[in-house]
Amino acid sequence: MSGDRGRAWQRMLSGRRLDLLDPAPRDVEIADIAHGLARVARWNGQTAGPHVFSVAQHALLVEAIGRARAPDLAGAACLELLLHDAPEYVIGDIISPFKAAIGDSYKAVERRLLIAIRQRFGLAEPGPELSALVKLADGIAASHEATRLAGFSEAEADAIFGVRVPLGPEAEALLAPWPTGVAQARFLARFQALAQPDPA
Repeated sequence: MSGDRGRAWQRMLSGRRLDLLDPAPRDVEIADIAHGLARVARWNGQTAGPHVFSVAQHALLVEAIGRARAPDLAGAACLELLLHDAPEYVIGDIISPFKAAIGDSYKAVERRLLIAIRQRFGLAEPGPELSALVKLADGIAASHEATRLAGFSEAEADAIFGVRVPLGPEAEALLAPWPTGVAQARFLARFQALAQPDPA
């Protein structure tokens, strides 16, 4: 297989060929992202229930939490929440301690992919306020996932992710893991709803 030596691209089901080390926005397709994220398991699959808790469903949870905390967010800001883990559609979900152990090489690939994804969908680099909201909503989601799905004690989750805050009904409903096809369809539908131009 010497012809594959040095290959750093992934063939996508859309037909695109995405270079993971030098990703081009033109090779990013939302259908590929939805397909991939619905098949990537959070917590390395160590969650309760008959279905994995996918990154696609986690993304919907984070977007719902962020929107509940900032109800006046524009569609582009909600898309930033929804797509915060989008690079994982091709590089997978790695738990934070292992990301830290791998170091900058993983983070650099993740950053380049996220930049290409933002460019593909016309999203600006988020400012400090939106970045803080994404981080907060992600932490709240992780804390609830940890205790409700991944077997963490409340004390463990609070020490690692911060004290949990109550969720509203929309976010609560997003904590029951879905079949892959449901997660894919709902992620794609939410993206399409948010991608519509904001009313003047």
